[in-house]
Amino acid sequence: MKKFLTFTAIILVLLGAAGYAVWHFGTNIASEKIIEKVETNLDDESLKEVNTYIENDPKLQEMVSEAATTNPDTLPFQTKEEATRVLIKKVGVNRLLDIQAQAQNGAINKDEILSEIESILSEDEISALKYVIYKELNKSN
Repeated sequence: MKKFLTFTAIILVLLGAAGYAVWHFGTNIASEKIIEKVETNLDDESLKEVNTYIENDPKLQEMVSEAATTNPDTLPFQTKEEATRVLIKKVGVNRLLDIQAQAQNGAINKDEILSEIESILSEDEISALKYVIYKELNKSN
């Protein structure tokens, strides 16, 4: 009986470790795929379009100026890869794809998206996300 319990405990620990490894590496692979897709879809013309959109929206201008003054050393992440991983872990790939489809169809507006993201992410994570977006937009300028 003691051997059976020991064997069962070892199997459970191994299955738990394997599950964690699949989850961890799975989110890394998913984030890399998403970044790759976004980078192939964003060209200089698209970035100029995004910059024009930001320039015409006072609320977005405020977010960008806030991100410009953020100290990156205090943020939980600073790269687009890390930001993607956090979004995948907290929001989920399916929900991100759903938000993208709804935004393209006009079924959801930016305020609804911001509200949903703000309810999921912490203030520090939102600041880090703003910083990463600011950094990526200014990298092309």
